[in-house]
Amino acid sequence: MADIDIESMVAPASAEPLKPIPTPVDQVADFPHSDEVPEGCVVIEDDFADTFFFSTYITEEKYVTRETKEGHLDLKLTIYTPFHDDPNMPDGNHENGWPVIVFMRGAAFFKPNPASFNSLYTRLSEKGYAVVVPEYRPSTVAPFPAQMQDCKTAIRYVRRNAERLGCDPGRFAWFGDAAGGHTVLVAGFTGDAAPDTPEYAETSAEVSCIVDWYGPTDFVKMNYYPSSQDHNPADCPEGMELGGVSVLENPDRSREASPMTYLSEDRPTPPTLIMHGGRDLLVPFNQSCRLYVTMRALGKDVTFYKLDNASHAAYGFRGDQAIGLVITWLKERL
Repeated sequence: MADIDIESMVAPASAEPLKPIPTPVDQVADFPHSDEVPEGCVVIEDDFADTFFFSTYITEEKYVTRETKEGHLDLKLTIYTPFHDDPNMPDGNHENGWPVIVFMRGAAFFKPNPASFNSLYTRLSEKGYAVVVPEYRPSTVAPFPAQMQDCKTAIRYVRRNAERLGCDPGRFAWFGDAAGGHTVLVAGFTGDAAPDTPEYAETSAEVSCIVDWYGPTDFVKMNYYPSSQDHNPADCPEGMELGGVSVLENPDRSREASPMTYLSEDRPTPPTLIMHGGRDLLVPFNQSCRLYVTMRALGKDVTFYKLDNASHAAYGFRGDQAIGLVITWLKERL
């Protein structure tokens, strides 16, 4: 270091130590610009916009205790909340609290690992949403409609505690992937109607809109289209969701657990966004087609995006383009 004349290659230092420049948080972007450019430094004059790394609070709390054969089961939810004072946070209307996305993580109706989508929850929160991720009973503990009941209980819990949690009680959306997509479709299509749950029943479970990523919609038809799985046996994901029985041998039970059953011309239905990959190996693409054409025929507000070469939760869904489609759609409805 002694042989390098640093001072000859950088801007001259001040003759005296400088006093700090008071800079309030909302004036960070106006801090004095440095014109210094050492030889070899590449100047990028385009303004770079922040798109992530915004501040997000992550909290966890119990929302209900269920009774199971094994005893008491406490179900928790994790909440990803934008940091109000981050000056770089995208502008949004949050005077009455943040709009809320309740995300149900899929896992073939078994016990999910909610943290596996941490990056997605953070990205959504960075865009100005409170993201709520509830635990729910897996099919091995309780079959349909347990998952959907937990889903409704979670949204009611958040809504009744909205002021404390910094949420807007009037702006809620469901978002689910795979089995979670199935769950939010049933919960969103039924709202405060049956099948329901008594916990916090005085608070509404109705939402402004629904986002469904590649969720099963019609159990009976799953085995009639290409898939890497057999969707009929008692121990397949759908069979377990029915209580450990064959899907095709129990058509009435299968229809009861299928979101399509809860659509009708007279029943109000929240605006719904469907996204599905053209190469989905687990949930046949036709499942979303069936839902879409039915909703259109009934005059419902529905948008369908086919990610042509995407697979199940991958090869297209884990990118800015897919998330961008969701955010753009949500901004018009939430």
